[in-house]
Amino acid sequence: MIKDKRQTPFFHNKLQPIEVRVPKKISELLSEMARTGFQGRKLGEVFEVWEQMLKDDVVIFFGYAGSMSTTGQWKIVNWLIENRFIDVIVSTGANISEDILEAMGGTYWQGHHFVDDQKLFEHKIDRFYDVFADELEYRQMEHLIADFMCSLDPIRKYSSAEFLYMLGRHLHRLGVKSIVAKAYENKVPVFCPAIVDSGYGIAYLLNRKFKEGFDITIDQMRDFEQIVDVKAKAAGESGVIYIGGGVPKDFIQLTTVGLSLTESGGDHAHPHKYAIQITVDSPQWGGLSGCTFEEAISWGKEAKEGRNVQCYCDATIALPIIAHALAERVNRRDRVPDLSWLFEGLE
Repeated sequence: MIKDKRQTPFFHNKLQPIEVRVPKKISELLSEMARTGFQGRKLGEVFEVWEQMLKDDVVIFFGYAGSMSTTGQWKIVNWLIENRFIDVIVSTGANISEDILEAMGGTYWQGHHFVDDQKLFEHKIDRFYDVFADELEYRQMEHLIADFMCSLDPIRKYSSAEFLYMLGRHLHRLGVKSIVAKAYENKVPVFCPAIVDSGYGIAYLLNRKFKEGFDITIDQMRDFEQIVDVKAKAAGESGVIYIGGGVPKDFIQLTTVGLSLTESGGDHAHPHKYAIQITVDSPQWGGLSGCTFEEAISWGKEAKEGRNVQCYCDATIALPIIAHALAERVNRRDRVPDLSWLFEGLE
């Protein structure tokens, strides 16, 4: 039997093996995983930090990258919005258009990545790795967006948050319970800083080609001004959650830099107090998606003393597990920021 325990500054927290027992809640398992090692530990820590965010008085930014909605994740995002476990969404265009297809009554199908893609093309089937989509349903989704665009004021310069708020209202009235519709119902702003890189760009182009006199402007510079205003009104207290990386991640990260450089004096840092990320991107390639939070500290984007956790895991594995654990552990959020001021004048 080992009796001696060396005194060293490196031995702080004992690793605790996981005991298999049933029944066991998902939240209990994640808490146990946080006491282990490798990415299982990180997954457990992500859950713990998200739960801690919900108990603090912070604005929670949610970066939603890639094409996750096609994999069955979008209703989880709706649930996060309904419960205000997130306050501001920054998404790729794909994630907040491809969910509309399913919310309209369309279907995504389980397929396979070993397939004759030329045959899929001939059958008008689009492939997302092992997920199939009906191209004809995809076009219906794009036409729905295009029809909505025709209702907008051609003179006004909309931020993407304003544009998506109005689209959310339109879809809400149609009974299409997509992410932007759920965000509209709960006054959660949705920004899309690369909106043209999606069905939104196709919808715009269809109108420009076939609707005489059509024109709208989405001002992406106003996007950044507005999201920095959100950060400023939060008195600098914010938490960030990144599902993937890409443009949504850096757009949120830069709020700290934007606020620091535009306030009086211009030399006070406003790093995010909490930061968690689920990613499969590696840091050594130099890209922002895999950039560590330690590197972000050099920019003033994250706080050295903050709770910063990155888990290297497929988000289609991690997000459903974490969401269900949060549902078990958190009944309600006591302090929810009111961001309805962003939409004044749009009703």
